[in-house]
Amino acid sequence: MISALDIGASGLKAQRLRLDTIAQNVANATTTRDAQGRPNPYQRRFVVMSEGRAGHPELAGVHVKSIEKDAAEFRRRFEPGHVDADREGYVKYPNVDLGVEFVNALEATRAYEANITMMETTKAMFNATLRLIA
Repeated sequence: MISALDIGASGLKAQRLRLDTIAQNVANATTTRDAQGRPNPYQRRFVVMSEGRAGHPELAGVHVKSIEKDAAEFRRRFEPGHVDADREGYVKYPNVDLGVEFVNALEATRAYEANITMMETTKAMFNATLRLIA
């Protein structure tokens, strides 16, 4: 049963990082410049998960293998007065779709809740077993 708790904990950690990545995408949905101040829009990121625990892929669970950048095209909007507009008057905006991010956040939240429920159920089974043998 302890293994089931470890599996659930790995799921919680992975979904939390996924939700953090989604939050970063939402926060940067209109960021047109990079950290150095150059006109370079934020590039959406997404989490790639892998079976097994981090550092121990032979153990049951899940871990974040990597955080990748989305290769989708940037959105272009005609704003000739914008400081980051190109010669044609278009500004490149991040390839973040708030609708997609919202759905992904809901999914990550539900997966997080499912892992908590599984861990609570495991704990209840463990307590019931202890009551039987005590």
